[in-house]
Amino acid sequence: MTALPLVFEAPRRGLPPRHLADLSPAERAAAVVELGEKPFRAKQLSNHYFSRLTVDPDEMTDIPAASRKRLVDSLMPTLFTEVRAMACDDGTTRKTLWRAHDRTLIESVLMRYPDRATLCISSQAGCGMACPFCATGQGGLDRNLSTAEIVDQVRSAAAVMRDGLMADSDGNLTPGRLSNIVFMGMGEPLANYKRVVAAVRRITEPAPDGLGISQRSVTVSTVGLAPAIRKLADEKMQVRLAVSLHTPDDELRDTLVPVNERWSVDEVLSAARYYADVSGRRVSIEYALIRDVNDQPWRAELLAKVLRKHLGHLVHVNVIPLNPTPGSKWDAAPKPVEREFVRLVNAGGVACTVRDTRGQEIAAACGQLAAEES
Repeated sequence: MTALPLVFEAPRRGLPPRHLADLSPAERAAAVVELGEKPFRAKQLSNHYFSRLTVDPDEMTDIPAASRKRLVDSLMPTLFTEVRAMACDDGTTRKTLWRAHDRTLIESVLMRYPDRATLCISSQAGCGMACPFCATGQGGLDRNLSTAEIVDQVRSAAAVMRDGLMADSDGNLTPGRLSNIVFMGMGEPLANYKRVVAAVRRITEPAPDGLGISQRSVTVSTVGLAPAIRKLADEKMQVRLAVSLHTPDDELRDTLVPVNERWSVDEVLSAARYYADVSGRRVSIEYALIRDVNDQPWRAELLAKVLRKHLGHLVHVNVIPLNPTPGSKWDAAPKPVEREFVRLVNAGGVACTVRDTRGQEIAAACGQLAAEES
């Protein structure tokens, strides 16, 4: 299998100090022993972080006071400080801008629905994929996030839900449970492969080793790093794969998704089929519908044809109304065009729906808040 090219790996500079969430349970036990503590302290720390969702040493009353600060300082260093949190959609959408220890900025978005709460998380600070319609892609790549930085976005959102800081569909601040995770924030998850896979395992391992969210409730998105898709399949996890295709033809995709020059539409969809066959899970195809660019009827018909060829019934298309960024020439397709596009894809034998859009008034397209802050 072809290895991932190094060009997609960000340098390690800027990564935070070692954190509990970077480590496996055995590594946590070894780390507390290094600090002169008994191995069982690792399970106590894990219980506070993953089950009680706290990093406050004052709350860790089952650990001797003399040990708490040293353990927390060494194994739970502060990863992010909140720069800004903005709510909209009657309080059911919350976007948070975080500043890391090295002052890089990342974003996460928490969305509460009647039957679930979904968190969209970042895997990199910035993105190196250079898709021209994406605010993050135009900002470039700062660095990869550490495993713990990815996991901590989830822990923070889980605490928000548990503590009733998020409005429900009736507008009331009520406790709830974080149920779904999507790697669709800043960055290309499969370009930070090792840490993303480790983060998925921390997110999905049962407490107190992890946060206990079902693998089937986690979606990993990619612009189409074909070798990494196959590698992810071989991890034998049950996470859903989402491929940001955006057009079925290579000529346009070379422009919209520059990595297509390395791995063509056929190569990406062949890898996606391998993932579907190994995992038994249907693949999601993400399609940002852009006015007069990729919204033509013939592209809808071609999309259905190539997806039927490669994936058969193991696919679902999410049409995404483009959330324009300030000053961008890219705009969303008109609603009648969108409806006809969806109709044609469905008529072509491929399930297709329009994704629910949230947070347009709070710059919800990933990268917008970070760009404004910068």
